[in-house]
Amino acid sequence: MKTVLAANPLLAAEAGSHTARNLTITLFLVFVAVTLAITVWASRQTKTATDFYAGGRSFSGFQNGMAIGGDYMSAASFLGIAGIIALYGYDGFLYSIGFLVAWLVALLLVAELLRNSGRYTMADVLAFRMRQRPVRTAAAVSTITVSIFYLLAQMVGAGALVALLLGIRPGTTFLGMDADAAKIATIIMVGALMIIYVTVGGMKGTTYVQIVKAFLLMSGAIVMTLLVLAKYKFNLSSLLGDAADASGKGAAFLEPGLRYGVETPGDALKTFYSKMDLLSLGIALVLGTAGLPHILIRFYTVPTAKAARKSVLWAIGIIGTFYLLTLALGFGAAALVGSEAITAQDKAGNTAAPQLAEALGIDFLGGDVGGAALLAIIAAVAFATILAVVAGLTLASSSSLAHDFYANVMKKGEASERQEVRVARISALVIGAVSIALSIFAQNLNVAFLVALAFAVAASGNLPAILYSLFWRRFNTSGAVWAIYGGLLSAVLLVFFSPVVSGAATSMFPDHDWQWFPLSNPGILSIPFGFLCGWIGTLLSKEHDEDKYAELEVRALTGAGAH
Repeated sequence: MKTVLAANPLLAAEAGSHTARNLTITLFLVFVAVTLAITVWASRQTKTATDFYAGGRSFSGFQNGMAIGGDYMSAASFLGIAGIIALYGYDGFLYSIGFLVAWLVALLLVAELLRNSGRYTMADVLAFRMRQRPVRTAAAVSTITVSIFYLLAQMVGAGALVALLLGIRPGTTFLGMDADAAKIATIIMVGALMIIYVTVGGMKGTTYVQIVKAFLLMSGAIVMTLLVLAKYKFNLSSLLGDAADASGKGAAFLEPGLRYGVETPGDALKTFYSKMDLLSLGIALVLGTAGLPHILIRFYTVPTAKAARKSVLWAIGIIGTFYLLTLALGFGAAALVGSEAITAQDKAGNTAAPQLAEALGIDFLGGDVGGAALLAIIAAVAFATILAVVAGLTLASSSSLAHDFYANVMKKGEASERQEVRVARISALVIGAVSIALSIFAQNLNVAFLVALAFAVAASGNLPAILYSLFWRRFNTSGAVWAIYGGLLSAVLLVFFSPVVSGAATSMFPDHDWQWFPLSNPGILSIPFGFLCGWIGTLLSKEHDEDKYAELEVRALTGAGAH
């Protein structure tokens, strides 16, 4: 059999691709079966609203740190950042730096204070000293908007990943479907699985899935990094040299200016916009984490403020290590796969890391079967990543709809726990369906870039309201509503009229052009605008409650009276 395969390269390639498909499908089924078993087990432990929303506050700092890492190291981190570094070199690494530095802002400004002040959702803190209904409505709208932006990235990553695994390229078919139809089918499948995780398992099931996934992702990234470094005898200089040569861009690949801050000779305005885009991206990445709803609700799953601090420190260690590894993955993909092969599979570079795994498998494990085996393992890990993150996001948005909007706005705090949890499960279904529909149009965009947009929206709408609420005595209901809606609307509108949605070959709607905002990331305008709206809204209202602020301050600093 080996002799036949050696004599006929086409037969060998076909055998390799069949092995890859079989291995991949087996690993997927194993992972899905294990995570569904965890989810069903967790559903039996989920008896109250606290169990559903906060996992019964029973997780240790280490467990929660692993889960936060699992939530944060999304498809954007593994697929998107590796892809951007592989295609744009130095400029891609800015995402790694931004995502990591953002954790310091979350740790220093919000983690402990939020844990002490709230109960289930971000709005618990905002509404503590204000009128419940307008603030909780605004917070629910904001949470759902940010979550849907973030969900888009995960779904797009899933579509690109499974197309690579099943050998679906433009012009090929699988089970009678062309490449585009197969990607859409994948997106729908991921959406269905995430809805099951959230509706059945709640926070407990989602957290355990994230812990398992964080362990798998770190293990996969470490193995690939060691293999890349071993290939170059642990000589970083020759790795970077090969990456620059294979990129087709030479030394410019290792310097800033390929994607952001691009100098356009004779066009000062275009150069200025490119530099502003870089600044805008940096601001959004650094400030965004502290406003992400699915990360903020993680602080409620631990029993004490000390455990909240410890969980963020564990998360920083895990995430920091991972983002250092993305350097080796990105430059390794550039050197060993090449930008042409990466963009031939996926224009936005979302499949660079799995393609690198395939190349390393062929190199170290021998032949196409070795490549297929490592590709299947790494792709299953990436798929696990996507499933865990979408479950966390859907949980955050469905919790906000049920707890903030249904229980506290529509029912005025008189809904039973059973009703609240039922509405949360229905909400997960609706949000999942909307995300699936929107993801189908966003398949041309890099997933790390899509997540950066979610960060910008979170930093524009949620962060001003959270910081003002925790630190400004004069802040009131009007200010909170103005800050959330002002920041949110400005960010979403600027994205809608930017090259992200129309007017460029890589836009969501490349055949249309209504863009007038020149930057791809709105953060540089929408974040200050959110803070400004909160300040103006506060000054325009005479509402002011010193006693409530004093009570919130004591709770935030000491944890006294926290649930």
